[in-house]
Amino acid sequence: MNKSNFFAKYLNSFNKFINSLLEKNLNKLNFSILRNLSKNNKIILTFVAVIVVFISYLLIPTFYKQSELSTELKAQLKDNYKLNFNKLGNLNYNIFPRPHFTIFESIIKNNEKEISKVKSLKIYVSIENLFSLKNLEIKKVIVENANFNLNNQNYNYFINILKNDFTNRNLTIKNSNVFYRNNDNEVLFINKILDMEYYYDYKKSQNISYSKNELFNLPYSIELINDDEQNIFFSRLNFNFAKFQIENVLNYNDDPKIGESQFILNKNKSTLKYTTTKNFFEFNLYDKLEDPTFLYEGKFNFFPFYSIFKGNTKKLNLNYFFDTNSILVQLLKTQMLNNKNIDFELKINAKNIFNNFYFKEFIINSKIQDGLIDIDNTSFKWKDFVDFNLTESLIYVKNGELVLDGKLSINIKNYDEIYKYLLTPRNYRNKLKKIDLNFTYNFDQKIANLSDIKIDSKIDLNVNKILNNVFLKKDNLQNKIYLKNLLNNAIKNYAG
Repeated sequence: MNKSNFFAKYLNSFNKFINSLLEKNLNKLNFSILRNLSKNNKIILTFVAVIVVFISYLLIPTFYKQSELSTELKAQLKDNYKLNFNKLGNLNYNIFPRPHFTIFESIIKNNEKEISKVKSLKIYVSIENLFSLKNLEIKKVIVENANFNLNNQNYNYFINILKNDFTNRNLTIKNSNVFYRNNDNEVLFINKILDMEYYYDYKKSQNISYSKNELFNLPYSIELINDDEQNIFFSRLNFNFAKFQIENVLNYNDDPKIGESQFILNKNKSTLKYTTTKNFFEFNLYDKLEDPTFLYEGKFNFFPFYSIFKGNTKKLNLNYFFDTNSILVQLLKTQMLNNKNIDFELKINAKNIFNNFYFKEFIINSKIQDGLIDIDNTSFKWKDFVDFNLTESLIYVKNGELVLDGKLSINIKNYDEIYKYLLTPRNYRNKLKKIDLNFTYNFDQKIANLSDIKIDSKIDLNVNKILNNVFLKKDNLQNKIYLKNLLNNAIKNYAG
C-alpha cells in the first residue's frame, strides 16, 4: 500500500475540481458579483478545508505499518468473530462507500487446522478513533467465495460463531460452499451458502443468524438463535418449495442434551422429542403430544455409525417415497447414502395408504449396508384378497435417474374378487394362485418394466409382452382406468 501516492490521489482530485470550477465561472464575474462572492469566500474556503481535513482523517490508516495493522485486525477477527485467519495478505484500503480493507486469498484455521480458503475478505472499520491503531474497531466483516471443509470434529463451526457478541457488529458470508466430509475425507455432500448473516436483534435481545442456501440444488433457508441467558438454542429450517418447516429448541446446558422439534408440512404438525450426546442421538416422534395416532422411534450411534428407525402409523403417504420431487427421492439420487460407512435399518408399519382405499398393512423394510440400498421383505395387501412381497431389491442411480430393481411375489387368496374389481368377463376368469415376476421401476419416468412373469410357475409369452412396459400417469383416476384395461388385456390373452 503506497501511502504517499494514495494520500496525494485524493488531494489531487479536490484540487482539479476547484480549478475546473474557477475556470468555468471566473470570466462571468462582474464587480458586484465579485464583491458578494468575497463576502462568502471564507464560508467556501472553510467548507473545502473541512472536506480536506475529513478526507485526510479517513486516510490515516494508510500510514499504519502493514505488519502492525495485520496483527491488530487478525486479533479482532479471532476474538470478536471466531475467525482465526492464518495470515492476511496485502491490505487494500478504501474509504468509499465506508472505510474498509479488502484482502484477497486468505486462510481460516480452526484448532490449528485449515478449515477454509477465502477468495475475498472485506473488513469495515468504525470511523471513530482512526488516530489510534489500538482503538481501530471492526464493525462488519464480509466473507465471499469461501470453501469450508467440515467433519465430525468441527461440524458445529457456524453454530459456535453465533456465540459471539454481535452487538454493534455483524458478519456476512456470501457465495460460498460447505463441504461435509467423512472420516476418510470423502465429500458426503456440499451445501451452498447464497447469503448468510450474523447480527444482533435488539427487540429480542438475541444473536441471530439467517441464511439462504442450496442443498442438492434444493433451495432452503435456516434461522439460528442463541439465548445465552437460558442456554437455549433455537433453529428454524424452511423448505418453501415443499411447504415444509422444522422448528427446533435445544437446551444445551443439559447432559445429555434434551430437545424438541416441530415438523410442519402444509397444515399437518408433528412433534419430535430427543436426547443427544457426542456418541448418539435418540428420538420419539408423535403426530401430537396428547393421544398420538402414530409413533416413530429411532437411534443413531455416531462412533461407529449405526442407525435404526422404527414406526407405526395409521396412514402412510407414499408420495414421500415415489414422488419424483420428494426430498427422499432427491436425496437418494445424490448417492450420498451409497457409502460403505453407513449402516442403516428402517421399518415402518402402516395400517392404510393415504388416498388409497384398497391397499393396507404396508410394511416397509429398508436397509443400507456396504454401500447398497434395498427394500427386501417389504410387503403389503390388496384388501384381504392379495398379498405382495418384495425380495432381491436394489435402489440405484442410472444415467442420473433413480431406479428400483427387484422381484415381486403375488399370492392370490381370492381371485374371484379380483375379477369382480377388474370387471373381467366370466369366460376369462381362470383360477389363479400365485404370480412371480422381475421388475424395474424408474422413479423419474414413472415407468415399470416387468419381465419373467410366471403365473402358477408357468411363463406366458403373450402376458410378458403385454405387461413389459407399464406407464403410470400423474392422475390416480387415469392410473386406475389404465391398469384395469392393461390387466384385463393380459388376462384375456392368458385365458386364450
